[in-house]
Amino acid sequence: MEAVYFTLVAIMLYLLADFVLDRAERMAGRRFEHRSLIFFFILLIFALLSFAAIRAYTG
Repeated sequence: MEAVYFTLVAIMLYLLADFVLDRAERMAGRRFEHRSLIFFFILLIFALLSFAAIRAYTG
């Protein structure tokens, strides 16, 4: 069951990271030069926090 939680959260985090990056680019008024690297770090931070929380709650 834990694998299902990780998969669902990963899908949501991908969409959330894309949304956050898009909003940041709109606020800056331009596309960032290293967009994929920034996306990776946003996703990495969200994943580490949420996966640690899942692991803590599911034992």
